[in-house]
Amino acid sequence: MKKTYVLVAVAMALVAGCSAGAAQTPASPPVPTSSGGKAAESPSAVASPASPASDKWAKWGLTALPPAPAAPADKPVKLTATGPVPVFSEVPTKDKVVFVTIDDGAEKDPKFVEMITDLKIPISMFLTRDIVKDNYGYFKPLQALGNQVHNHTTDHAQLSKVSAEKQKSEVCDAQTALTQQYGKAPLLFRPPYGDGAHTPQLNTSVQQCGPRAIVLWRESMQIHDMQYQAADKKLKAGDIVLAHFRGPKDLKGETMTEMFAEMLRRIQEQGFAVARLEDYIQAG
Repeated sequence: MKKTYVLVAVAMALVAGCSAGAAQTPASPPVPTSSGGKAAESPSAVASPASPASDKWAKWGLTALPPAPAAPADKPVKLTATGPVPVFSEVPTKDKVVFVTIDDGAEKDPKFVEMITDLKIPISMFLTRDIVKDNYGYFKPLQALGNQVHNHTTDHAQLSKVSAEKQKSEVCDAQTALTQQYGKAPLLFRPPYGDGAHTPQLNTSVQQCGPRAIVLWRESMQIHDMQYQAADKKLKAGDIVLAHFRGPKDLKGETMTEMFAEMLRRIQEQGFAVARLEDYIQAG
């Protein structure tokens, strides 16, 4: 079609005898770049109106987000095998990306697996052993897409209100079960409610049990909108966003796919892409 349009335009100009009357091709938008200056694919190149990728976004009532830049060669978050584990809620990066993390695992909606398969949005899963043990298999297709499983305790206890022994078992027992089920030890840990994240006691338990960092968040997705920690209520580059595996019972009749679609709209409205959290982490 484009070739035909160009030929017709040229022919018309020749007949008129004046090139000034020929239609001008609109200027292409600037090509986004990663923080390293390397050109990234434009959104139109990834999901043009006629592309299969665009059709998959439309299937969920969405338009495609801008693609994330290539993973940085120099990872901004560097984890070491010894010493206190770091606690972070954002990643230091100039890339206009945010990171989506999903907790617990109560809702096991097959449609959500279909949605992530279609859209290829990277997520990091922080699973609670006793919530997912009735169906560990649900999360394996999500893991097969490159989405990693991390530790969110055995039974979602409020860790500041339990003994040191119980606190350690919450981390270690979940670490063991999730490693056995998913074939890889969780790299990261998230305490329920963010409780006790900055305490020496929890830090010691996490060190002893295997995770290499404690991950919190800057925004949390509710049913239709986000809650922000920042006063300006805006996303920032490198923010970690929290959502949950929840369904109609907890979402006032909304499905998980509807909630997730709303979250993607909020991210898109502010011009961000979604990148994979683990792509920005180096575990030494």
